[in-house]
Amino acid sequence: MNKAILFFVVFFVITTIPFNVQASAPDGEFPEDIAARVQSRYDRMASLSFAFHQETVGEITGRNQKGSGHAFFLKDNSAPKMRWNYELPNRQVLLGDGKLFSMYFENLQQMIVTPAENLDTDLTYSFFTGKGRLLHDFHIRPPDNGIDHTKQADIAIIKLIPVIPQSQVQDIHLFVSADSLIRRISIKDHFGTVTTINISDIEVNALAKSSSAELDKIFSFIPPEGTEIIRQ
Repeated sequence: MNKAILFFVVFFVITTIPFNVQASAPDGEFPEDIAARVQSRYDRMASLSFAFHQETVGEITGRNQKGSGHAFFLKDNSAPKMRWNYELPNRQVLLGDGKLFSMYFENLQQMIVTPAENLDTDLTYSFFTGKGRLLHDFHIRPPDNGIDHTKQADIAIIKLIPVIPQSQVQDIHLFVSADSLIRRISIKDHFGTVTTINISDIEVNALAKSSSAELDKIFSFIPPEGTEIIRQ
C-alpha cells in the first residue's frame, strides 16, 4: 500500500516556498511542546482538505517517483472517513469509508478492497482521524542533522520515532508552522527510502457545510465497468 497514505500524518500543508528550519521552535519551544500543539490543533478539526505533492527518493525505487492530487478527511461520529484523489502520474482513488478501504488504479484497471480496521494500526492514519496520540505513539525528538535547512520563518521540525516498531517506517519528520499546521512530512523507511509530502491549499473544517448527499458522494466510489476487484 502507498507509504504516503499509510504513514501520512496525512495530512497537512506545504507550499513550494522554501523553509527556514529550526531545531526548536521560536522562543525555545521543545519538540514535545510542538507535538502537543499540533495534536491540539488537529483534535479540534472536524474535517480537512488539501492539495498534495509527494516525491519518493531512494536506491531501491530507482528514479524519483512523484505524485500529486487532493485529499479529504472527515471525523464522522460513526466512523472516520478519508479520500485521496491522485491525479498524477496516473489516476488513483484511495477511499476509506470507515468499513472498507479501497484503492483504485486506473492504469491497471484494478481496485483492491480491504477491511478498514486494517488501517487502525497505522499511526498516521489514526492521528488524522482522531484516534492516535503523537506523544503516546511516538518518541518525539529534535530533527536529524542535514534535514532541509532552506529559508522561511516560523517553521519548526520535529522527528517522530514509532514507540512500537513499524514495518514500513523508520522515522517521520514533521515541518510545523506557527499556526500548528503540518506543512511537510518526510517519511523514511528501513531501507533509506524517503517519501516527502508537501501539502498546500489546506482548508480546515472544509466539509462543515456539506449535506449528507454531498458527503456520500465524496466518500464513495464506483469503479468503471470492467475493473477487476481484488478483495483481501
